[in-house]
Amino acid sequence: MTDYPKVAKLESVTVLLPVINETISLRQTVDIVLRDAKADILELLIIVCKKTTPEAMAVIAQLQKELGGLVVVLHQTRPFLGGAFRDAFAISRGSHVLMMASDLETDPKDARAIIEEAKKNPSGIVTTTRWRGGAAFEGYSKIKLVCNWVFQHFFSILYGTHLTDMTFGYRIFPTKLVQAIEWEELRHPFLLETMVKPLRLGVPVTEIPTDWHARIEGESQNPFFRNFVYFRTGLKTRFASRRSILKLA
Repeated sequence: MTDYPKVAKLESVTVLLPVINETISLRQTVDIVLRDAKADILELLIIVCKKTTPEAMAVIAQLQKELGGLVVVLHQTRPFLGGAFRDAFAISRGSHVLMMASDLETDPKDARAIIEEAKKNPSGIVTTTRWRGGAAFEGYSKIKLVCNWVFQHFFSILYGTHLTDMTFGYRIFPTKLVQAIEWEELRHPFLLETMVKPLRLGVPVTEIPTDWHARIEGESQNPFFRNFVYFRTGLKTRFASRRSILKLA
C-alpha cells in the first residue's frame, strides 16, 4: 500500500474559512471558534475571491484590526470552493487544517470537539456527520434529504467504510497529508474528494455527530443538480491506483 505522511502530534490548527457574502455569520463563527478553542489555533485563514462582497470584506478588515496576525487573508487563484481550499492547503502553517464554512452551516460550537478528537490520533482525520448520534438537518428539503441518504449509503458500501456523511466539509486533517495528495476537483465535489482519496490511502477516519442548519444570509453557491457530479468523483477515485493519489516526490 502506498504510504501517506504521518504526524506525531497536533501542535496547532489553521482554520480555513472561505467567504463570499457572509457577514453576521462570519463574525459569529470566528467569535465562537476562538471562544472555545483559541489555545490550539495558530491562524484563521480567510479565503476571498472576486465575488466576495464589499460588506463581507469590511467584516474581514474589522477582524484583522481586532485580531492582528491571527487573521490571514488569502485571495484565491483557483476558482470555486474546491479551488479556495486547495489554495489554502498550500499555505497553511498549522500542523492541522480545519475545513469549515463561514455561513453557520458548519456549527462552530463543534470545533473544539473536532480538535480534541484529532489530538487522540493526529495522523488520522476527524470528520462530522449529520446522520448519527442525534444530529439533525434543519431547513433541508425532503427531496435533498432522501437523495443525500441514498448517496451516503451507496458510497459507504462502495468504499467499505463505516462513514455516514462523506460530503459534509467540516473536518480536520494533518496539513502534511492534504499537501501530499494530488487534488483534482474545483467545485463542491472537492468535499467528497477530501474524504475518498484519504480512504483509498488507508488513512483512519473518526466520525462525530454535528447538526446542520440552513445558512442565515446569502445564497448557496452549489445548485442542487450539480450534486450529481459527486458520483463521477466518487467512482473515479474508488478505482484509481493509490500511487496516483499522492503527488510525485
